[in-house]
Amino acid sequence: MRRLTSLLVLVFLLSLVGSSFAVETKIMIRARAKDAKFIGTSMGGALVTIRDALTGELLSKGLIQGTTGNTKLLMTTPIVRGMKLTDDRTAGFEAVLDLSEPRKIEIEVLAPYGQPQAMARATVTTWVVPGKHITGDGLILEIPGFVVRVTNPTAHTFLKAPASFSLVATVTPMCGCPVSPNTFWKPEAYEVKAIVKKNGQPFKTIPLKFSGKTNYYVASISLNEPGAYQFTIYAFDPATGNTGVDMTTVVVR
Repeated sequence: MRRLTSLLVLVFLLSLVGSSFAVETKIMIRARAKDAKFIGTSMGGALVTIRDALTGELLSKGLIQGTTGNTKLLMTTPIVRGMKLTDDRTAGFEAVLDLSEPRKIEIEVLAPYGQPQAMARATVTTWVVPGKHITGDGLILEIPGFVVRVTNPTAHTFLKAPASFSLVATVTPMCGCPVSPNTFWKPEAYEVKAIVKKNGQPFKTIPLKFSGKTNYYVASISLNEPGAYQFTIYAFDPATGNTGVDMTTVVVR
């Protein structure tokens, strides 16, 4: 019994010694929409997960929160080496890791967290060293794509033949930045179309036009025959490759 007690005390003391060498190490992680600004609280933030790249051990987890950043700086200012792109309000998540030795970590970002149908995943692997903070702009992960959301008709809408309605969808960069003639994100720069299936078979492709209201695209739809119609609306930017998709369904009786 005395030997067991001594062994337990020794293990406890060794754990204290090991933990005493752990050093708090700060890492700032940010998510930036491709061809746009940072993804922040206005889009639900971004979920950050940090793991040991070799063992898979979970080291930290949290949400990126804050503002989308300075529009002029991010969209018009020529960027030179060493230029700071963020300030204290810019969206980010500061992880604090207790490190006793250098570790290779994998950082995963899911964004925008408030738009599940558009959420994209980006990862990066890097070494971190105890006490060597990665702060300031930190590590910026780029998130490509568009947030596309069909606002009319809602899924599984039932209509009587012949049916006429407006197909309406919103389109924004992943940061939620406004698509409008008066912004950096011009509506005419994007191809927005609906790929329509009838009873599971290809039916037609219909272009959506900018409505004049920020972010909104619309098309007039006429369906004369009964059937189950699926609308897959996509937005595509040929200049950047940014792409987004959402879907809805209509049943015509």
